[in-house]
Amino acid sequence: MSTPETADRKERARSLSGLLLRRDGQFHYGLLLLAAAVFLWMVLAPPPASLVRLVQEENPLGYQFTGGATTIAENVSRIMGRSLTPEEVAHKAQVMVAVLCTAAFLWATEAIPLGATDLLVGGLLYLFSILPLDSISKAYMKDAVLFIFGVLTIAVGVSVSGLDRRLAVFLLGGVTGLKSFCFILYPALALGAGFFSEHALVAILIPVLMGVYRAVCDHSGIENDRALAVLLLLGVCFACNQGGPASPAAGGRNAIMIGYFRDYQQPMSFGRWVLYGLPYVAVVSLVLAAFMYITLRRRIRVRDVNFARFARQRLKRMGPMGRKEIVMAAILLAVAVLWIAASERFGLGGPSIFGVVLMLAFRIIRWSDIQGKVRFDVVGLYAAACAIGVGLRVTGGSLWLARVAVGWLPDAMQHGEPLVMAISFFTGTLTNFMSDGATVAAIGPIALSMGQVAGVHMWQMGLACAFSSSFANITIIGTPNNAIAYVGSTDPKTGERLLRIRDFAMYGIPVTLLAFLVLWLWGICGYWRWMAWG
Repeated sequence: MSTPETADRKERARSLSGLLLRRDGQFHYGLLLLAAAVFLWMVLAPPPASLVRLVQEENPLGYQFTGGATTIAENVSRIMGRSLTPEEVAHKAQVMVAVLCTAAFLWATEAIPLGATDLLVGGLLYLFSILPLDSISKAYMKDAVLFIFGVLTIAVGVSVSGLDRRLAVFLLGGVTGLKSFCFILYPALALGAGFFSEHALVAILIPVLMGVYRAVCDHSGIENDRALAVLLLLGVCFACNQGGPASPAAGGRNAIMIGYFRDYQQPMSFGRWVLYGLPYVAVVSLVLAAFMYITLRRRIRVRDVNFARFARQRLKRMGPMGRKEIVMAAILLAVAVLWIAASERFGLGGPSIFGVVLMLAFRIIRWSDIQGKVRFDVVGLYAAACAIGVGLRVTGGSLWLARVAVGWLPDAMQHGEPLVMAISFFTGTLTNFMSDGATVAAIGPIALSMGQVAGVHMWQMGLACAFSSSFANITIIGTPNNAIAYVGSTDPKTGERLLRIRDFAMYGIPVTLLAFLVLWLWGICGYWRWMAWG
């Protein structure tokens, strides 16, 4: 029999359970408690003996010294300006590993807003005195951070000026049927996504393609054609995803890796990245086109899909290019030229900021547009990622993680190309469950240190990691592209959702496996062997 005391205890238990499981606005208390508990456990536990030995090791392979030091403990002591014991330095490295795990977990689950996690990283670096105060500030303000801010702001300018809609119509202008849609538009989109916001491309094209879909269905006298919708919407989404490796401008994940290269004294120019990435994108986009066309063509009920005719109709309604569109196109071209031709001198952030200033000067955008439309929490994510990378590198945390990770791999995968493939597979799998930027932020320092330990050039490890972070084809949460395509797949006439969640897994898993195969066979074991590294 239930007593009043028993009922009261049950009610309190239900209230506590509801509190832990409830998401209040942007806060998930249960996940926050879990993150805090794991962080405290990692910080309060004594440093592993292997980590203490590492910081005392003479000239460990994979660590960069400053000022003539020969051990990590001595190097960190010089940076901090005071003598530290090996145990104290090992604890700093352990704290950095805990910060990495906590930030990756919070970014992946969004238990608190992204911006809160970005600030939390800096707060923890200050709280545990990981680096001198000025060094923490410098770690946050890298060239990669200015670059991603500039790219996001330029994307706003393209949208505000109306240039985005004209670009969408231009892309459809040469597409006359389903075969040309796959084998012309997919590669064009993939290449375009390498130099322009892939999220913007998807957001621009999805409404246009939904209009085309509805028009051709009505013209053919059928209610719906889900196979056609999958080809149009998922194909465009996947093509933009695969375009990520083409250049550093494709997304923040690439900017993070560029920053890591610079931190490890192996800077990579914009043009060099394009040289390694563009051949991969060209081939993988054609493989994607072949897969989608062969898989879906027999199931599509509509036969006459003339995209060019639709594009011409839209172009007539738009009229000639206006002043803002012309100026915005010129600014975009100028920034792209500086990225390619002068990135070694000015970095990637300088030209990006230059483009923002020009957009403001020519009144393409207003400051209120920047304040209201640029995702500053995303900019902060890349700043926090850069700070984590610096902390892990200086304390030796990334080197220790790399040694542990290499030790877990089979002997055959601890060196050379198999190691590069292993890091790409791990990154490509993880990016389907957390944002691409957070994935590279978490895996990047470890991958680079693994390469140094195993004698693999860090550019190979870093590019394999960054390229594979574009393979988020399987889940809706993997990338905003997937979410945009899913949300925008509502039939304007019937209100039916044309894409289903299982469609991403059904088509995304084969596409992702093909992307791995192209990267491994055509990239890592193919033309990369004849490329100059360093």
